[in-house]
Amino acid sequence: MVKLSAAFVLFVALSHFASPAAAQTGGGVEIKTLDLPDISNYATPKGAKPLATSGGRIVLSARLAAESPDLQAGLVWRVFGPEPGPDGKLPLIATAQGGASEFDLPPGPYLVHAAFGRAGATKKITVTADGHTENIILDAGGIRLDAVLAGGKPIPASDLKFSVYDVEEQANGERALILPNVPANSIVRLNAGPYHVVSNYGDVNASIQADIVVAAGKLTAAVMEHAAAKVTLKLVREAGGEALADTSWAILAGSGDIVREEVGAYAVTVLAEGAYTVIAKNRDQLYQRDIVVSSGEDQEIDVITSAPAVEPAAQ
Repeated sequence: MVKLSAAFVLFVALSHFASPAAAQTGGGVEIKTLDLPDISNYATPKGAKPLATSGGRIVLSARLAAESPDLQAGLVWRVFGPEPGPDGKLPLIATAQGGASEFDLPPGPYLVHAAFGRAGATKKITVTADGHTENIILDAGGIRLDAVLAGGKPIPASDLKFSVYDVEEQANGERALILPNVPANSIVRLNAGPYHVVSNYGDVNASIQADIVVAAGKLTAAVMEHAAAKVTLKLVREAGGEALADTSWAILAGSGDIVREEVGAYAVTVLAEGAYTVIAKNRDQLYQRDIVVSSGEDQEIDVITSAPAVEPAAQ
C-alpha cells in the first residue's frame, strides 16, 4: 500500500464497483437533457419481482466496466416513463433492488436508472411483446480511504473523517460536496473519474487533501499522511499534580488566531504540527504556556499555576 501526503494513491483490482449518474441511450449516446427526481422523491424500492401481469418481460443487469462480471447485489433499479408528468418530473413506473432484475411492462419506451452506492447510469430502452435483456455499463469503481501519521503510525478510525468533493472548483472557488463524513476504511462507490478528498484528524486543524482518481471496475485504496498529534492539557499547582477543575482553555496558533476553546479539568485535542500558545483560566487568573506539537508525538502537558499569571485583558 502506498502512502500519500497530498495526492498518492494505490489502485487495487476489484471485481465489483461503481459511481454518479452517467446516461446512455441504447446505442451508447449520452442523454444530456434528463430530469430525474431527486433521491428523496424516489419510491421505496420493492423486491425484484415481475411488476405487471402482462406485456413484455425485460431482464436488466449491470456491471462496473465492460470487462467486469455482472453485479450480483447492491443495485437499486428504477424504471421511469419517458414523458414528464404535470410536475415536470418523469413518472416512476417500477423499482427493484438486488442484482439482475426482471420487469413485466407494457410495450413501449422507458428510461432505466441503475444505482450502485453513489454510482449510477441511465439508459433508454424499448420493451417489446417478445421481451429481451439489457445490460447497463456503470463505468464506476470505488475508493477505500484511510490515513496514518509520519512513519506509518496508525490513527484510530474513530478520530478520522473524510469528505469527497468534485475535483472541479466552482466560480466561487468552492467544490461541490459529494459525500461528507465518510468513516475510515469504508468503501465509497463512485463513477469513474477524479475526486478531491479531504481528511480530518480530530476536529480542529489537522486536515489534509488530495486528488484521487477512481478507475472503472477497480477499488482505489488511498492512505493519506497527517502531520499532527494528540495533546492533553491540564492546569496543576505543581508538575505532575492533579488537574484543577473549572478551567477554561484557549489554544492559539502562531498567528495569534484561536484554534480551540474548551472548558474542563482536561483539554484533549488533536493539533496539526507547529507552535502554539496555551492559555488556562481558573478563578479569574490566566496562566500561559508555549508548546510545540510534533507529528506522531502525543503529549500530556502541565500548565503550572506557580508560573507567572497573565494579566487579564482590559475590558
